[in-house]
Amino acid sequence: MSTKASRLGVFSWMLFDWANQPYAALILTFIFAPYFAASVVGDTVAGQAIWGTTVAIAGVITAILAPIFGAIADRTGARKPWVIVLSVPFIVGCWGLWYATPGMADPLFVLIAFGIAFLGAELSIIFVNAMLPTLGDRSEIGRISGTGWAIGYCGGLVSLLLVLLLISPVPGNDTTLLGIPPIFGLDQAAGEPARAVGPLSAIWFVLFALPFFLFTPDLPRAEPIRTAIGGGLRDLSQTIREVRGHRRLFTYLLASMMYRDAMTAIFVFGGIYASGVLEWNTFQLGVFGIVAAAVGALGAWLGGYADSFFGPRPVIMASIWSLIVICIVILLTARDSIAFIPVPPDSNLPDIVFYCAGALLGAASGILNAASRTMLIHEADGHVESAQAFGLYALSGKATSFIGPALIATATAATGSQHLGISPVLGMFIIGLLLMSLLRPQFQTAKEGRI
Repeated sequence: MSTKASRLGVFSWMLFDWANQPYAALILTFIFAPYFAASVVGDTVAGQAIWGTTVAIAGVITAILAPIFGAIADRTGARKPWVIVLSVPFIVGCWGLWYATPGMADPLFVLIAFGIAFLGAELSIIFVNAMLPTLGDRSEIGRISGTGWAIGYCGGLVSLLLVLLLISPVPGNDTTLLGIPPIFGLDQAAGEPARAVGPLSAIWFVLFALPFFLFTPDLPRAEPIRTAIGGGLRDLSQTIREVRGHRRLFTYLLASMMYRDAMTAIFVFGGIYASGVLEWNTFQLGVFGIVAAAVGALGAWLGGYADSFFGPRPVIMASIWSLIVICIVILLTARDSIAFIPVPPDSNLPDIVFYCAGALLGAASGILNAASRTMLIHEADGHVESAQAFGLYALSGKATSFIGPALIATATAATGSQHLGISPVLGMFIIGLLLMSLLRPQFQTAKEGRI
């Protein structure tokens, strides 16, 4: 089957996920977030609450801006200029995380830097995703989307390996896995190995996003920005009024709103949870991230083919079921017990269970993310332009994105328990699953089935 873009263009689009992934793996989940809670704040429970509040605020701002930017971009045509502009705050914000020193009196600057990076990452991906329909035939976009997520997971895996080999000391030692001191003289006592993941993510992005800008084809420029703003806002207003009339699309946006918010919350707080509940250090969290990324890459790649064969709907529903089970396992795992069964204080069994859960979490989330953006293209076809659709998709993913972190922050602060604090995500997964079950199969798939 022919594609609308060259193989180099398609691969360069996929490579953007590789370029962006260290932000998610190193900053948002496995290294910086737990370091912020444990060392910058000095209390994992209070740190989880503060981090959750920051993510919630950034999510609200993203929810407001995403559909507006998407509607305007559909008028301007070209997507890459938007990605370039939004990459600047992402790079600056990542670099600012270097200044997160242990026990600092006021972490506001660091939280603002993280929020800026969060906005840059979340908004730029709208326009990258909006280019997906132009990369191949409809029957191929599931495979392209899944392979892109798999490549992204590989980027997270490689960046985590670099941290363990070159930056983060082995527990109880002053050297890394290579038996060398942390490069550039990074001081463990000053938190510099964890702080360095911010600049590392920025540099990584600059290097590996370049092929996307050079080789992935873009739509031609249409309207100038000065007229596109007014027209785009009018288009958005009309789309929001009309989308409720497209019952399937509206229901899907509601479903994805719930399950993607729950999935984001699990990743945002997973590292902090492991750090506080299992008392893991940066090295152990890095290994956990590598396991999740490795299995996630394989899962996303296989999920892309399952998407093309079965269609995205059954793939999404199977992934949500898997995440519900994984969440229950995580919530029932503690340092001194598994499923309420006591274990010896020196037992490695809780760590093994959590590693296995992390691997399955990576696989299920990779499959779910890839299939979700494919599902959106099918549901929006003929109803909403691509950038607007992904703007609404971002809105649906962020309009309630503050609810998950806010619920976790509130529950954690109220109960003083990380277990009880993270439990609300289960209900969000269940609501998303119920809404997805309302969507009857409709589109033909590669096996003559329907999604």
